[in-house]
Order: sequence, then structure tokens, then C-alpha cells
Amino acid sequence: MFRAGDLVKGFRNHTVPRERTALAIWFWEIDRVLLSLIVALMAIGLVAVAAASPVAAIDRSTSTVAVTPLIYFYRQLIWVFLGLPIMLVISMLPRQQARRLAMFLSAFFIVMLLAVPVLGSAVNGAKRWIDLPGFRFQPSEFLKPAYVVSLAWLLSLRERDASLPLIRVTGAVTLLIAAILMKQPDFGQTVIFLACWSCLLLLSGVPMRVIGILAGVGLAGLVAMYMFYENGRQRINDFLGLGVAQDVGPDQTELAFRTITHGGFTGVGPGGGQHKFSLPEAHTDYIFSVIGEEFGLLACIGIACVYLAIIVRVLLRLLDEDDHFTILAAAGLTTQFGLQAIINMGVNAQIFPSKGMTLPFISYGGSSMLALCIGVGLLLAFTRRNPFMGRHTVVKWSGR
Repeated sequence: MFRAGDLVKGFRNHTVPRERTALAIWFWEIDRVLLSLIVALMAIGLVAVAAASPVAAIDRSTSTVAVTPLIYFYRQLIWVFLGLPIMLVISMLPRQQARRLAMFLSAFFIVMLLAVPVLGSAVNGAKRWIDLPGFRFQPSEFLKPAYVVSLAWLLSLRERDASLPLIRVTGAVTLLIAAILMKQPDFGQTVIFLACWSCLLLLSGVPMRVIGILAGVGLAGLVAMYMFYENGRQRINDFLGLGVAQDVGPDQTELAFRTITHGGFTGVGPGGGQHKFSLPEAHTDYIFSVIGEEFGLLACIGIACVYLAIIVRVLLRLLDEDDHFTILAAAGLTTQFGLQAIINMGVNAQIFPSKGMTLPFISYGGSSMLALCIGVGLLLAFTRRNPFMGRHTVVKWSGR
């Protein structure tokens, strides 16, 4: 029979506990600190969505239909209850099976991404979603974590054979995905895909000359985007205050900045925010500003610290990792997760131009929540460690 004392003795004697069920092994191998930080973000997200839900409910109410103020909170609660078990099940997979799952999902959602122009539906002028009965999902959200892991596996093959044309192959596929995303249009997701590819190239040992060339191409791409991408140029001009008429009201980033700073350091209290009602998509893109108004800048700083703690925790777990694929996969998933959080918080703080991107695990959204749970499940699977192995270096003494 399993007893808690056996686990304590196992730690003291550096032996594996007697209980060898799959669940017990998973419990000792999983990074419980990382898992706790993710669950904490989910809990914070539920509170934040409850604060922002009345704003979205008013925006979507009509003269004949009144939307329940907390409807988006109830829906988010459902997504959390669906996503958390998915995340835990994926985290239990062995690394090889987790990699295979990611590659299957990558291929499937690339096909779904290609189908968006045909089967997709337009929302707010962007065609990024595919409608199913009772559910609308965004293929690019699900593709991000799966593609990062697939990309990591391909680039890890360079360690075995440096002559493989993996840089060109991965670059071609990434550029294809970027072209499809820009057609939707979705510049923010394009940046994340390209940034993850560049990060994994750097970690895989690509010469700095290649990185420099890619940096130059990226800069040229930004210039081309400003010249030929009307939506992006308009947002940058609004952000910089260029070519804006005097009678035009504040843009989205300015409204977000006013909202996030209105509550001061401690906030006006739950439900007391007024500036949040001027925000577009307060429950998704600008939920960080709602948190700032009602719970204060100290709460925003605390949330930023949680994201930083997650990134640092993963990097610390990788310090004693010797598998090249695992390092690339975990680092890529962390880059994707952290960059998305930085972009969202930066937009709300008026550091970056307006960009429709959710705050991981805090913004409302079914596609975002489920995709993030898949990504973090893969991350937890790749960072699992046997606490009784691989922690100590064996030293052979030559003397007596």
C-alpha cells in the first residue's frame, strides 16, 4: 500500500518510492513550481475576465437582446475546465510521444490555416477563424506551439548531420505560414512565428553571419510592411501621432494607457472601473488595462513578475539538460509564451502600437486557452525530470 512515509524515505535515501504507478511517477517528475505558476495565471485570468465581462456584454447587447454581464466569465470558466485536463494529460506523455503529437498537430493545423481563406469567417475586418457548430477556432493559435516543437526537432537533426538543408526547409515553411497570416491579416502572429524561428536558429548553432543576414531581411520586411500594409501603417502612424487629424479622438493604445493608469498603484476596486467602458475588446486585447484600473499598477507588476518567473523557471530547468531537441523545444515554447505576453502588456502600456493579441491565460478566448494549454502541456512534458537521476556529477578520485 502506498504511504507518505515511503516518499519521505525515498527522498532521504535517494531511492525511487515503492509506488510506481504512472500517476505517482508523473507527480515526482513534473515541475510542480511551473505548474503552480500556470494555475495561478488561470486563476488571475478568471478574476480579470469577471471584471471585464460587463464591458463586452454591453458592447454586444442590442435594444432587443441584453447580454448577461458575466457571460464571458462563465464561458471562460468552461474553457479553463476543458483546458486544464488537456494540459495535464499532455504533460504525462513521454518526450517521444509528445514530439509525435506536436508534429501531427502541426501538419493538421497547417492544413486548417490553408483552409481559412476558403472556410474562414471574418471578424472585425480580419479573416482568421473557422466556424464549427457551437465553436469558432483560430488555427494559427493551435499551430504555434505544435510548429515550434516540430521546428525544434528538425533543427536538432543538424547535430547529427550539418549538411542537411534544414535552415532553408524550415525557413520556407515559416515564410509560407507568415504569408498566409499577413493575408488574413495578422501581423502579430507573423512576428511570433518569425521570432521563434530566429530564436531556434540561434540556439541550434547557426553561424552569426546567417543571423545577421536574417536580421537585415527582417528590418527590410518591417519597412516593406509599413509601405505596403495599410492596416499596419495606419496603426504605426496613430501610435506615433503622424497624420492624425486634430478632431480625431485618442487611439486604442492611448485609451488603454489612460485606463491602466487611472487606478494608480492600488486600483479603484473590483467593479469600480469606469475608463474600461471606453476600451474596445476589454475582455481580450486590453484586459491588462482593466486589471490596472481596478486592481492597480502593483497588480500589473505582480502579473509581469509571474510571467518572468515562468520564463526563468524553464531556463533553470534546462541548465542540466543535455538533449538538444529538448532544449530547443522548451526554449522555443517559452519564447512564444513570453513574447506574446510582452507584446500584449507593451500595447496596454503604450510601448508598442495597437495589436490584437491576447494575454496568455488571462485574456478571454476559447482558442487561446486551449492552444495555450496544449503548449504548456508540451512544455511540462519536456521539462519533466527524475529527481533521483542526473542531478549529481560522479567524480573519480585518482588518489587514495
